[in-house]
Amino acid sequence: MTRARDPEVQALLDMLRLSLGGAVALGFARFAYALLLPAMRADLHWSFTLSGAMNAANALGYLAGALSAARLGDRWGLRRLFTVGLLVTAAALAACALSGDGAVLLALRFLAGLSGAWVFVSGGGLAALAARQHPARSARLLGVFYGGAGIGIVLSAVLLPPLLTAGWRGAWLALGAASVACLLLTRPALTRLPDRAAPAPPGVRAPLRPLAFTLAAYACFGVGYIAYMTFIVACLNSVGAGGLVTPFWALLGACVVVNPFVWGPLQQRAPGARAMSVLMATLAVGAALPLWSHAPAALLLSGVLFGLSFLAVVTFTTVITRRVLPEHAWARGIVAFTSVFALGQVAGPLLTGLAADSAGGLRLGLGLSAAVLLLGAVLALGQPVRAVRPA
Repeated sequence: MTRARDPEVQALLDMLRLSLGGAVALGFARFAYALLLPAMRADLHWSFTLSGAMNAANALGYLAGALSAARLGDRWGLRRLFTVGLLVTAAALAACALSGDGAVLLALRFLAGLSGAWVFVSGGGLAALAARQHPARSARLLGVFYGGAGIGIVLSAVLLPPLLTAGWRGAWLALGAASVACLLLTRPALTRLPDRAAPAPPGVRAPLRPLAFTLAAYACFGVGYIAYMTFIVACLNSVGAGGLVTPFWALLGACVVVNPFVWGPLQQRAPGARAMSVLMATLAVGAALPLWSHAPAALLLSGVLFGLSFLAVVTFTTVITRRVLPEHAWARGIVAFTSVFALGQVAGPLLTGLAADSAGGLRLGLGLSAAVLLLGAVLALGQPVRAVRPA
């Protein structure tokens, strides 16, 4: 009995190790910025527009990384691209401690996004190839990989607040050092995972048209989720709930880690993109809660709903890619989703930053986030059910 479970246990452990790539690429390189933002705004006298531009630069880099990842993965292999991406991300994060110049920081945020996309796309490819060996558990295994960003969020919540009392520069150095540690911990899993997908038959190129509605919904997700993640800490501070920042961020990250066990069965069984629609509607409610109430319970519930759902949406894109496309086209599908995601993330911080600087303030920015997420939930319902074949 134990021996029969050994391959699945090993697969789970490998996914946990691989998920540390997501902890760096998203948890450290993107989401931790929200914790550093208040201290950096106060010290460097930034507007909300410039604050949002920092994450928009990160998203532009992420887009460039997504567009180049498939070619680099074919040339270097997924494992090498994953490793290089983690090294560059660690260096870019640590370098943010060296300058307060806006242009330099924009460039470093771009570089962290570029290399973070290499990590995320190659890691997603490695996870998809590994999960095919366990079809009955594939959605859960993929969720464990994508849930790694939650590990990064939790670590950021524990690591950064004490460091920020002495200034934001030490916090960036700590993120760089933690990224190197994560790279070392992933190495045992990388040696066991398949490195390349099956090649495409000569002259065969699978169209991405069957994924059109899901891609459109995912673009809305990119806009809506990053707006919330960029400004929710500033929102908590603005309503006098600054004392909730650390528990809020830790709770959100913990919910990200457990999301595969909450949503895995729905993602595996629901037809079309029904699971994605439910997830995005949940996110819209989570984003809107701080607009309805500033009570601690409501604010923490917002973090729970967002944490449980936002990376489950990312997981679902790989689930549906594996269902709709043949194996040789999985990398193209993951790159397509990552690209529209990045485009949405470029627009999200800029739009909400401009809204937050207007008379509407942060309430308008979060309202825009909730509305765009709700639109994505509606678009996901258009995904054809019959276009999907079993994973």
